[in-house]
Amino acid sequence: MNSLPVLSEVLTLRYSDYEGPSTHTLQLELDEFIVCQKPVELLGEESKLCEIPITLESTELLTEDTKRFQVRYLRFTPDQSPFGFCEETKLHSVQLLPVYQTGSVTAHEETENKKELLSLFCFFSLPHVGYLYSVGKLVELISTYQYSEKSEQAVLTPQFLHVITSENLQCFTVRCSAAAARDEDPYIDTTVKACPPVALDVCTLRMQLFIGPRAICHFRNHIILLTKADMEDITERRKPTRRMLSRKADSIKSRTNSESEPGWNLYIINTVSTVQLYREMVDYSRTYENVKTESCIHLLSEAHLLVRAAIMDPCFLTSDEKEELLRAFRESCAFLGDCYSRFDTKDYHLALPYYRMSGLSMTEVLKRLVSEGDEMQTYEKGFVFYLTHSLNEDLNEELSKESANKVLQIFYLADPVQLPHILCSPCMRNVCPVTAVKYLQKVEKIMPSVVLTLTKAFMALKMGDLTMYELEMDSYKETILACGFIGQPKLLRQRKEGMVLPTEFAVHLKEMQPGLLVAATVALHENSKIELEEADTFFKLLCSNSGNAIPQLLVDFWEALLVVCSQEEILQELLLRVTSQYVWRISKQQLPETKPLKTTEDLINSCNHFGLIFPWVTSIMSVGSPSDKDYGDDISKLQSLLCSQSIDIASALPVLEPLTEAGNVGLTIHVLCNTRLGKYEEAIDQLLKRCPDAAVLYAQHELKDDNRVVWWNKLLPELCKRTRLTGNDCPGLISSLKEALSVVAMELELKDFLSLLPEDGTAAFFLPHLLHCSQRKLLT
Repeated sequence: MNSLPVLSEVLTLRYSDYEGPSTHTLQLELDEFIVCQKPVELLGEESKLCEIPITLESTELLTEDTKRFQVRYLRFTPDQSPFGFCEETKLHSVQLLPVYQTGSVTAHEETENKKELLSLFCFFSLPHVGYLYSVGKLVELISTYQYSEKSEQAVLTPQFLHVITSENLQCFTVRCSAAAARDEDPYIDTTVKACPPVALDVCTLRMQLFIGPRAICHFRNHIILLTKADMEDITERRKPTRRMLSRKADSIKSRTNSESEPGWNLYIINTVSTVQLYREMVDYSRTYENVKTESCIHLLSEAHLLVRAAIMDPCFLTSDEKEELLRAFRESCAFLGDCYSRFDTKDYHLALPYYRMSGLSMTEVLKRLVSEGDEMQTYEKGFVFYLTHSLNEDLNEELSKESANKVLQIFYLADPVQLPHILCSPCMRNVCPVTAVKYLQKVEKIMPSVVLTLTKAFMALKMGDLTMYELEMDSYKETILACGFIGQPKLLRQRKEGMVLPTEFAVHLKEMQPGLLVAATVALHENSKIELEEADTFFKLLCSNSGNAIPQLLVDFWEALLVVCSQEEILQELLLRVTSQYVWRISKQQLPETKPLKTTEDLINSCNHFGLIFPWVTSIMSVGSPSDKDYGDDISKLQSLLCSQSIDIASALPVLEPLTEAGNVGLTIHVLCNTRLGKYEEAIDQLLKRCPDAAVLYAQHELKDDNRVVWWNKLLPELCKRTRLTGNDCPGLISSLKEALSVVAMELELKDFLSLLPEDGTAAFFLPHLLHCSQRKLLT
């Protein structure tokens, strides 16, 4: 890669006759080192083989419990070094570089202890190679730097690595911002966000010639460089070329000897601003744009990381370049999105997150990538991937007719199987339905499907062609059509600002085929395409109901869902919902606005949560008021629900409360609840009080096995007591008493049966039952 101008205006200060400290005084004692005779692993599982105990004080970032960060390192000399002697492999320029949480420092919190540490990096160098590690929760090698010649010292910054050799100042890119971005946001590598990889190859941005660099340091946007010009260096650089005349050569030499004594130079180098350097890198990347190589992506990734590093600086919030940097960041995301969309690359999927981070609308992206009037233009996978995901999401953007038709053409050429799906996107609302049908018909010849047929029917509705609509809908049975909506739920419902909205297709089905609409919605729910609460909103909006009003079509959906629902939590919720609606209609004498799709008999036959209505319930209802017949369907469905064992009666009691006093309907509900709760004696009291004719029928159906004792402990004594009080005025009681005596006579011993009979009872009335009991005893 060609070098870029990273360094600008150089200010030079000259110091003469300065001698630095001797090198031997800087050498550490040999005892402080461990010398390895061959390459060994000092960390990890294989470190056990080297027999050198290594202990890391800490390899984690600062927390509330840790106040310091300590790193221990060892110097070692591999015997397989290509340099051949120890001096060439000694370590230098060990440096820790912290990166702080973005925006964690405010204008009033500039001190170090106010900063929140995000990532920590460790750099060290050998003369010919440098290593950059991330030392957060994991110790990980990020980059390796190969120098073109022997290095003397290096300094690491969040954006660059500056290295001095005997004659050069070299500048390399770094990956600190890429690693720190992932520490800051673990979900950065998704379809929403992206960042160039940490493993991206590093680049040399520039090599600047200097005479005798000796030391380097970094301060804000300055590089401070100390050099020493030796006599032989000056002489060598001032030698004339062979083409110069000898007299002139002598003149230059003598002047050099008199004026250029050995000395020290201090350079303060101002680095180019981030935005300016970013612009230069973007301009340079355009040389690769037409050839569509990875070099263009690499260079734009470097520019993106450069801007990202500046944004991650704690001083970013107060920077004068804040808006410019944010603009550059979004622009760099857009450029990277362009590359991944246009180039044939294995990482084509990155077009989606980069375009999202750029803030560009779909229309703006189309203008960047689609050539006007170019019918032969080809489209790479990255662009199609971006369009597919964007159209399948619930965006508020609506494409113009021209843009929508262009998208239609793109998918027909690049990915025709996606045509039915992208046509159902809210973004494609303005597409020409006639054009859409033409493309769909072409695709249908190759890859027919139920979803495609439904999409054609949807387009026919938009065209107002009901004949075509009916023809398409008659292509499959209703059950297959209902399952077809699973493949593309947006045919029925779309989302806008978090709310589920019905489509024109759903509105038409509501009027013409409500059964298919309900079946399709049930299929969507069972396949996790729509939530229960979303379905409630969907049907309320579809039926123009607001507030707490429940449309019949929603009740039809609940009833249909009960047939297939297997989740106990949802099942109980549905049972309570339909129960509440039945109770509300009965108590308010409110008829449904449309005819229910299923009768009670249909539900009993298809759903085990609706049970057969008990004979005693039917007996009570046979003497009910005529007004009950107007709401017979809701009444019978409610009774059928309570006759099953599915609903949780304890939870349903508050819902059923309005019906407890509602004539015979209330009586059946009350008795059914008491029976399910095991309160048989209370149920018998209610029946004897309000409908004695049904008491024995109730007992015959409910008082079995362990509950048969209620016959003689409760029912028979109560019948005798009530008959004595009413005499012959209540023939129903007398009839019930006779049936109860017949049953009890078959169950009890003669002595026990006799003890139950009233002392003042008429012998002629009870004698046949006594004889029957005694004869049964003799037979056994």
